Amino acid sequence: MKLSSILSLVNQVEKSKFINAIDRICSDAVKHDKKIAAQLDKLDGQIKNASSTDITQLFKIVLPYFEKSVREQLAMLGAQATLLTNILSRDGNCIARINWVESLYAKEWTVIDTRANELKSEIETVEEGEIFSDGKRLGIYHACLKEAYSNDERSNRESKITDDERGILNVLAKNLDVTADDQAGVEHLIDQTPKNGVQDALNELREIGLIFVSRKLQTVYVPDEIVNLLHRLQGKELADKHFLRILRTFSDAELSNILKNHRKKIRGIERKQKIQNVMKLGVAVSQVLQSDLYAEDTPLNDRKERLKSLISDLDLDLDKLGTTLEERTSIILNTLNTCTEREFNALSATGFKELFSALQNHFPSLSTVLKHEFELEEQEELDVEKLRALSITPYDILYMLTNDEVKAVVESMGIKKRGNLRLNILNSFADATDKLIDNYAALARRDLAALKAENVEIAEADIGVKFEEVTKAIFEQLGMAVDEDLRRSINTSKDKADILISLSEIDVIVGEAKTCKNGDFAKYSTTSRQVKAYVNRCEQAGKRVAQVLIVAPTFSDDFVESAEMDTEVNISLLEASGLKKILDAYEARRNPKFSAKLFTKGGLLKADLIAKNI
Repeated sequence: MKLSSILSLVNQVEKSKFINAIDRICSDAVKHDKKIAAQLDKLDGQIKNASSTDITQLFKIVLPYFEKSVREQLAMLGAQATLLTNILSRDGNCIARINWVESLYAKEWTVIDTRANELKSEIETVEEGEIFSDGKRLGIYHACLKEAYSNDERSNRESKITDDERGILNVLAKNLDVTADDQAGVEHLIDQTPKNGVQDALNELREIGLIFVSRKLQTVYVPDEIVNLLHRLQGKELADKHFLRILRTFSDAELSNILKNHRKKIRGIERKQKIQNVMKLGVAVSQVLQSDLYAEDTPLNDRKERLKSLISDLDLDLDKLGTTLEERTSIILNTLNTCTEREFNALSATGFKELFSALQNHFPSLSTVLKHEFELEEQEELDVEKLRALSITPYDILYMLTNDEVKAVVESMGIKKRGNLRLNILNSFADATDKLIDNYAALARRDLAALKAENVEIAEADIGVKFEEVTKAIFEQLGMAVDEDLRRSINTSKDKADILISLSEIDVIVGEAKTCKNGDFAKYSTTSRQVKAYVNRCEQAGKRVAQVLIVAPTFSDDFVESAEMDTEVNISLLEASGLKKILDAYEARRNPKFSAKLFTKGGLLKADLIAKNI
């Protein structure tokens, strides 16, 4: 979940520690940073009274200073804070109840403690004369880490590993081929991670502005921006879900190459276990793509060609492929690190819901798989809204399934088997949305007979929701920013806006989609009360509502007149057939010129004129 959405979700007390952390950084940096000074001038220096949008903009500017501050403070907080940030920055853990975080911590602590005891035995049983056995390598790393930790005592200072020492130890671990799990185990032997006190550690992370804690919901929130920051501090080039996506495309022989290069067992190991073992290595993804993937004598050109085919296998839409091995690696990593928004936009809200529902029908254990892979609570109710909040895209879901499981799903759903099977599944649901868009006017009129004649099967009870979702899909195809995160954050059990469109960091359009079976849509008093409530919710979240846009089949004359005379909010009206006409004109142009501001004119919009001028 984005920072702006979390700021809108939590109360003033719950966001106070984050704001205090930003305030402290600004106080130090404002003297020599003109951008920060300019942003503070806009706020009259009063960060604590700033809106969520203003705080988000300020955070983007102070991020380099914030990252430096967090790096220093985490080093002082020690092993427990490090373990907690490792857990909270993993896929699926950015929103979690406190007691679930405690259970994840206890589970992780047990794994580290068990591995530490195994390593202790391995290090102690190294025989004299062994040159480079596993025990010898671990013993060297253990001795260096112990020296880095205890050398402060000679200067009468508290024992700790500084950030500089940590950097040297990471280089040493890489060259000695000590895995991430073994690094944690060795450190546990020297500076044992506390088993209890998770709530106190969470409070310490909250104090430095890394997390938000809702006392009412007993829930921890970590914004996407903070997760990315933690990955950088951990030296993590790619989220685990994206690394898994890469590994799914590798052949068994290539997976074996990676494991052989790190002296791991490969005989008798199933493909699924090989992938898990590679994930546990903790090795840099760039190292896998540039060296570990290949046999030792593989020519450079063959390695570059392999990355070219990987780009195709992952269906990455790139402007350039890069010429060197390093460039291609960097392009793959950057594309995957920034693909979340693009992947959510690949399917409309309707398409995503239908995909998730169909996958649950054809692969009944899907929820169990997702909960296991993303470390979600067993009793957690999984739906598309929850997945969006956790930044889990349709692509992420499909790549959680093994290649064999995807083949079984494709066969069960009757989807074509040639090419990229996961992409075929996604495209089939994109096609379903396109069919509803083609019959948009009939959907608005709730004309079941017309829909059935076009082979669109839909229950009458679902038409209202489908119309709302297809309207969102049309806005997205027009290049408008439909803001689901903001909509979720402002909606309550009583007030539920259909659509929110972001025009800028501050300005939004509130959209309302109405179906009507017989005659013109005429319920102005009810509709105006609804949209005014949504406008108030947006303004409370620090947004400025530029316009309210109501879409319906047709409007009665009284409705149009009342909307034009309303002095409390600016209301634009658009007929469903007119919106479809605008979309058709947009798609027919090679270089369409369309702006969401065309919907802010007020009154009954002239769709023919808008379509003509696109």
